[in-house]
Amino acid sequence: MSASVVSVAVCTYRRPEVVATLASIARQQLPEDVTIQVVVADNDTSREAEARVLAAADLNCLPVTYVHAPERNICVARNACLDAASGDWLAFLDDDETAGPGWLAALLSQAQQSGFDAVLGPVKATYPPQAPSWLVAADLHSTAPTFTNGQILKGYAGNVLIRRSAIDRYSLRFDPALGRMGGEDDAFFYRLTDGGGSIGFAPDAVAYEPVAPARLSLGWLLQRSFRTGQTHGSRLLGRQGWLGRVVQIAMAGAKVILCLGVALARVRSVRSRNRWLVRGALHAGAVARLAGLGVLKLY
Repeated sequence: MSASVVSVAVCTYRRPEVVATLASIARQQLPEDVTIQVVVADNDTSREAEARVLAAADLNCLPVTYVHAPERNICVARNACLDAASGDWLAFLDDDETAGPGWLAALLSQAQQSGFDAVLGPVKATYPPQAPSWLVAADLHSTAPTFTNGQILKGYAGNVLIRRSAIDRYSLRFDPALGRMGGEDDAFFYRLTDGGGSIGFAPDAVAYEPVAPARLSLGWLLQRSFRTGQTHGSRLLGRQGWLGRVVQIAMAGAKVILCLGVALARVRSVRSRNRWLVRGALHAGAVARLAGLGVLKLY
């Protein structure tokens, strides 16, 4: 590897778990020619996390830059990280995630060997004891990239490394209009790949995320999947005339019917049935957005 400086960005909002996140960053096993800078953007109106973050930085001997981004809008915080980061690379990690010790080295290795502009790592969900057994078995909260014809067209900001030069080249920013609705990650990475950028995957760059009790339900999963589908529909809106939109609605609608049919056929298997319902909600969201319905507000 050539010498590199990596800025690791963490956006936080009233989560004490950020202390564990920073400790996991401090435990990274990196090549000698790689150094890190950590940027923490506090999205609260008060500077609620400042003392906690700076204490964790001192305890772990981490070079941390604390930034106050008080809009209660995740895009404002992420853009503040883009502005404060000074490294050749920028990695994002959520404030309730912890990274395995080989996380950053795996992302860097994949990016440098393959020339990708961004590299995603898997986010493994960890479930509390009260989680329904079907949910643990289906593991619908874990995150990995979707491949389309062998390529990754969109990403997520929970576990990713991005070249600084690509951020500048494609003028990448997170859209504040999506900061409380969701879908801001998809829009950000679609802009990268639509401009000609590339996204890779490093399966060994694992981050771990505990599932909050409020998210341990089929209803929450259906809502999130529906909103993801709306993001895809919004992208198609800007690329299709009225005839193309009709075709896309028909195709997505057929997928909804297929998913519901399979869910009905597998009604006795809670895990399989609910997995297909969640998949159907994705296509239903695309239909709704293509039909002109408003975007669901998640946050």
